[in-house]
Amino acid sequence: MTQIEYAKNGFITKEMEEVALYEGLSAEYVRDAIAAGIAVIPNNINRKARLVGIGKGFTTKVNASIGTSSDIADVKAEVEKAIAAERAGADTLMELSVGGDLDHIRKEVLGSTALSVGSVPLYQAFKEAIEKYHDPNKLTEELLFDVLERQCADGISFMAVHCGINRLTIERLNKQGYRYGGIVSRGGSYMVGWMLNNGRENPLYDKFDRVVEILKRYDCVLSLGNGLRAGAVHDSLDRAQVQELLINCELAEIGQSMGCQMMCEGPGHLPLDDIETNVKLQKKMSGDAPFYVLGPLTTDIAAGYDHISAAIGAAEAARYGADLICYVTPAEHLALPDKKDVVEGVRAARIAAHVGDMVKLGNRSRDMLMSKARRDLKWEEQYRLGLFGEKASEIRAGRSPSEPGTCTMCGSFCALDNVNVYFKDALNNGIKR
Repeated sequence: MTQIEYAKNGFITKEMEEVALYEGLSAEYVRDAIAAGIAVIPNNINRKARLVGIGKGFTTKVNASIGTSSDIADVKAEVEKAIAAERAGADTLMELSVGGDLDHIRKEVLGSTALSVGSVPLYQAFKEAIEKYHDPNKLTEELLFDVLERQCADGISFMAVHCGINRLTIERLNKQGYRYGGIVSRGGSYMVGWMLNNGRENPLYDKFDRVVEILKRYDCVLSLGNGLRAGAVHDSLDRAQVQELLINCELAEIGQSMGCQMMCEGPGHLPLDDIETNVKLQKKMSGDAPFYVLGPLTTDIAAGYDHISAAIGAAEAARYGADLICYVTPAEHLALPDKKDVVEGVRAARIAAHVGDMVKLGNRSRDMLMSKARRDLKWEEQYRLGLFGEKASEIRAGRSPSEPGTCTMCGSFCALDNVNVYFKDALNNGIKR
């Protein structure tokens, strides 16, 4: 049985217990959340991975995406990026290669990390169609479903499948006069091209029950991909994007009823004032199914620093209920990320997730403890409490102060050092000790 089937039958699995321990929640809450479809545990039965819970009531998780391109297909580099992402604190990983031997790359990455790993099977399906038929539009349904089965069998724990693109969503795209930013999803663009060229419905939508049955056999989470996500802030919440979201929310309900764990994806580029609407719309239409968001990027003009633009959006999205944040790196829109980009992307997304959780979960205790440690100039405690204590220690040690209790920002003019002595009685007797 799958985790959702166990939960619906009242069972608490060891996976639920492990997630409950990590989250500081009761195992009964985790079971009930999974049974209700408001949480998932990515956990392919063919591969043991570090378990995380994604969903309502849990801390916001961070995903890092890696993978080769048609220009750069260095397996060793992707393995190094996977390791770097895990060390930087990513909760999950997506392997999104499109260049080289994809089966080999996937297995190498799966063998290099303890994280649950996700994929987008359309990439491999269209790549193999090009290699076999010299035309992506000659992709066959059997090849497509074979790729889903193959990736699940290898141990993929969650899979972004573009089921929500159908004839109706393409009709909406045409009626609104296309888009400022076009279609930016690789899988989505190929599937739209396939449908228009062949005059046929998307087989992932048309045969959705077959998609579910494949993933269900492995207890692989079906993450309903957002192939028509906005690629520009001026396309935010357009009719095509909302139409696909509506379909994905309906499919999430169907998949859950069939015994498959489900997530919905979104939204791409969104201005700050659209984020609350987008998250609440998904949550309302899906019955609080877990929401996996890319970014969202809050401006289109920050190339080189898109990880900052995305962190701003991700904090807001997490605040309103997003459950899994897909990081964005400084290389977004410019180049294939390198290992340094991956680390920076993960760190920015971790900050965003924490900032969102301070509101969503109402837990600010770690920040309060950090405030006290800073007030009292307890440096080692600050390093322990910080998200990036090693980096903080490295910066301070590299610019060592003449007065050891301070830092070189203020030196002997340190405000805290100068005034704390006058408030010893208040600190000893007050509530803010």
